[in-house]
Formats: sequence, C-alpha cells, structure tokens
Amino acid sequence: MENNYPLAVREYIKEMRVKPLTNQQYCNMAEAYLKMENYEQASLRYSEVYERDSVLPAYHLNKMLQAFKMTGGLGSVREFLQQNPGKLSPELVENALLNIDLQSSSGDTRSTAKIFNLNNNSPFADFAPSFYRDQLLFTSARGSESQRRGGADQPSSFLNIFNARLDNKGDAIGTRTFSNIPSFDYHQGTPFYSEDLDAVFYIRSNEANGNLVFDEYGKNSLALGSADKNGNFRFLLKDLSISFYYPYYETESGKLYFAANFEGGYGGTDLYFVYTNNGLIMSSPVNLGPHINTPGNEIAPYIFEGSLYFASDIFYGLGGMDSYKSEILEDNEYSIPVNLGRDLNSEKDDFGLIIQNYQENSLIGYFASNRPGGKGSDDLYGFVIDDKPGIKTFTLYGSVVNLSTNDRISQAEVRLLDQTGKVLKEVITDDRGAFRIEVPWQESIKVQAAKGRHSTFSESFLEDDLQTIQGTPFNMGIVSIDDLVEETEDQAVLKLNKFYFDKGRSTITPEIAQELDKVVDAVARFPQLQLRIESHTDSRGGSATNFRISQSRADAIKNYLENNGVSPSNILYSIGYGEDKLLNDCTDGAFCMDSFHKKNERQLIVVLNYDLLF
Repeated sequence: MENNYPLAVREYIKEMRVKPLTNQQYCNMAEAYLKMENYEQASLRYSEVYERDSVLPAYHLNKMLQAFKMTGGLGSVREFLQQNPGKLSPELVENALLNIDLQSSSGDTRSTAKIFNLNNNSPFADFAPSFYRDQLLFTSARGSESQRRGGADQPSSFLNIFNARLDNKGDAIGTRTFSNIPSFDYHQGTPFYSEDLDAVFYIRSNEANGNLVFDEYGKNSLALGSADKNGNFRFLLKDLSISFYYPYYETESGKLYFAANFEGGYGGTDLYFVYTNNGLIMSSPVNLGPHINTPGNEIAPYIFEGSLYFASDIFYGLGGMDSYKSEILEDNEYSIPVNLGRDLNSEKDDFGLIIQNYQENSLIGYFASNRPGGKGSDDLYGFVIDDKPGIKTFTLYGSVVNLSTNDRISQAEVRLLDQTGKVLKEVITDDRGAFRIEVPWQESIKVQAAKGRHSTFSESFLEDDLQTIQGTPFNMGIVSIDDLVEETEDQAVLKLNKFYFDKGRSTITPEIAQELDKVVDAVARFPQLQLRIESHTDSRGGSATNFRISQSRADAIKNYLENNGVSPSNILYSIGYGEDKLLNDCTDGAFCMDSFHKKNERQLIVVLNYDLLF
C-alpha cells in the first residue's frame, strides 16, 4: 500500500497542471506526503488548504498539526494554537497546551517502568491485552493451532482471541486459542473479561447464518457482544455501518465503555459508554466529551483506581498512537488527558494499556506497540512500575460562590500562581459558576478567584495540601461589594443590622461587636475601602453631652476595628455628630414615641470611595 503514495502524489501534481485541485484532493495529497514521511511537503500542502478554508475536517486538522510538529517541533504547534484560538475547540487547545507544557517543562518524560517484550509474541500483529483470572487474553493475526499444525506459520485471514498463562515474572507462556467463547470463522478480538459478571466482552464481525453481512455501501463492520461462563454469545451493540472496538466494563457503575466511529463525534473513533444492568444495555451511547475525544482517534478505554487510560493519535503525542491518563471527576467530567511519557510511549504506535496491582506494592501492566526491536508488527509488552504511570499534574475543580447569597458566580476569574507569583494558568467560570483548571505539578501553588466589583479569594497550598484539595470539589467564596453596601442618607454605607449602645455609654457590647465584625470582614475582603465612622444620638439630653457621647462612641468603634485587624489607613475619620443630624421632627421639647427617637440614634460606616472602587 505504501508504494501507492508516490504514485498518488504524481497523479495529483499532473492534475494541478490542468486545473486547481479541490480542498479534498489537496488534503489527500498532503496525507500521502505524510505517509511518505515527507513532512515539509505535507505541511506546505495542508497550509495551502488551511489558508483557503480554515474549517478543515477533523481528521485532516489532526494530520496537519502532526506534519507541523514533525517539521517545526512542538513550538510551531503551540504558535499555531495561540494564533488560531477561535477556530479550534477550547478543550482541544487546553489539552494540547498542557501536554506541550509538560513535555517542555518536565525535560525527560521517561517513566520508571521496567518494560519487557513478551515471549509469546508472533511475527504477526499481537495486541489488545486483557487480564483473565491468572492469564492474559489478547488479539492476534496469527493462525490457530490447527492452522499451524497444517503447514507454514502464516497469518490468519481474520483476527482471533488467544489466551496465555502468566509466569511469576509476568511473562506470557503457553499461548492457545481462547476456547471459552464460541468458535467463529471471522474477526473477533479486543476482549475484556469481567470477573464480576464472569463474562467476556469482545467484538466480532457482523454475520448472519454463518455469512458476513454488509451495509448498503458494502461495508462489514464490527459488532460488540459478550459470552457468559458457558460460552453463550449475545450481541450488545450492532450496526451494519458502525464498528465498535475495545469494550471495558466497570463493575462499580455498571457502565460499558467502548470505542466507536459514530457520525457526529469529535474525530475518527471516539470513546463512549452505555449504562447497563448486569451487562445488558440500558441507555443510548454517551460520548465522553471533548476533553477525552479529539479530532484524532481514541481507542482502548481502561479504568484503574479512578483514572481513565486510553490511546489516541492526536497531534501533541510523542508518536502515532500514544497512551494517556485522565482523572475521572464528578458528573461524567474528566481532567485533561496527560501523555504517559517516554518508554510507555514511543515515536511509533503504543496502545491498549491495562494495569493492576502486583507484588510488593508495585503495579504490573501490559500494552501493544509496533516500536523497533519487537518480534512482529504489533507486539505485546509488559511493564512493572512502583506508582501509577503518567506525568504528574495538579487539577482543581469546583465552583466560585457568592458568600452573601450562596449563589454560584459565572464569569469569575480563577488563577493558579507559582511560588514566585507567576500566573500559571487562568480560566473563567461557566454559567453554573463551575471551573476546572490543570497545570504541571508544583511544589506550592496559590489559588485565586476574583471578579469585577467582588472581593478576591486567595490561599496558598504546599505540596502535601495539593494532594488533598485536588481530589474533591474545591469551592471558593467571594463577595460582591454591592451586597455589602447600601445607600443611606445619600451616602454609601456598609450594610449592618441596627445596633444601640447602652444609655449614656460607649462600651462595645457583644451584640455591637457582632455587627462590627462584619466591617472587619468587609475590609479584609476589600482592603482598598476608605471609611468614615459616624455616630448620631437623638435629641434627648443636653446637646453638649450628646456630642461628647457620640464622639466617644465613634472612637470606640474605631478602636474596636483597629484592634481586630482593620488598618488605621482604612479609617479616615471618626466623627460624633450628636443630635445635629436628626432624621425627623423629634427635636428638643417635642413629644415623640421612643421608637421615633431611636430612628435618630444610629451608627454609620460610610464608604467614602465607593464610586471610585471599580
């Protein structure tokens, strides 16, 4: 097939001399150059199409950026993403920039895994490993035992499922055709064994009465089904025009994950799940969304200890198909998938990773790769590692909340800063006030949330605390200045419940302190506030006495605020007006009910710079 690519390029060049190529023909020619590893020409041709029509099909957008990476490195890809933010999905840009940052900032992204090629690999394709009791299931193009006994070691026309025993070092021995599923003459592969259901999920060719069946375009797709412990098979997902791959059943949720090439996805094959009842389909497929699925192909979902592992050929990987890890958050949300780094990934295709606990607090896993040095096209590899693989990141998700109303705040800025105060990343909360933000791992991080006319949340965390807060929703409370201030007597004043001093006294009682603590909190949230403290009395008593007591009360309020953390620079004045500014006609000598006199006795905390704050 590869020999046809130069021929295709020559034909397209001939066509160009006669008439302009269509965008599709340009894309096809660019892809042919890419297959020939002529990355300069692939980049040039893709760029010509993009300059004419920036809305490239997802498949070719991915191929174009792969070509850019091969010619100009990840720096050229970053430049393209930053120059075309509105033409690409924000999730794709976010995924790419984080993975580029990780590859750039982490230096050598090599894992600590001890990797070994399995003894049972054949000269043909061996891939899609799956744990099966104390054995390993996998898919292979090798012939069955009967085929091999009959003659030369030749590949089979169809894929089949095999099993092998695992020795005490995790290597595979004693490979045989897997006999716990019905014998089948056509493709069957990518198995997953559910210990809870004692059933094997796998894919097989669509057939009826022993014959392959095709859709109206002559396509024979792959269906998904399961075989129980007695070997009884049933179809679960079947469509003559849709192929299904790589089932994974999660016992805790009853979700059946898989890859499929449904129309309307984000790229080639996307990852989906359906809800099941003991393995029986109970819902329509749910796409895992744009943080997992990309313009490329995503396959081979596998969940281990709250992390989703899968493979993708998206442009920001190390090679063709790479393995990634994403943390499963709440409400079917996922963190940004992170490349597992070198060794587990290579410049070639690496996919189908599975992992489980092993001896001495270590982990053991398997994957397929066509990297150099193997025995065939795709080989099975094992690895032993101390910790879960993947370049470490810090992920924070939650909401920004109005502390006054308990409502969530949309369009708030959430920032992560490093220990030098440099902004690592900034995001905006969505319509529900929710956010999710992820950066390469740091020794310490400051988390901030802010919005215009609101206070700022700011808190720093050291490395041990970072491990804790990223595992659960993190909510940050801020306050709107408009919720703290009201207009009274043609002035902007802090909202306080009305309070009274004891008659003739200026002592701060617990009830008064409770209200003044609101002022302390307001200044802590808005350090730029400039205040004037006003104290007023009613007309009862002598005018000089009332002036003196009101000044004493204003000074007592000032002293309390300063003693509880308010800077003297925030309090510009403390003034006692006595009875000079009565609000009604309860003047000297007038008869008024006590409630009317009390309207005149009041303490106001005036915000002098309210109109200038924002």
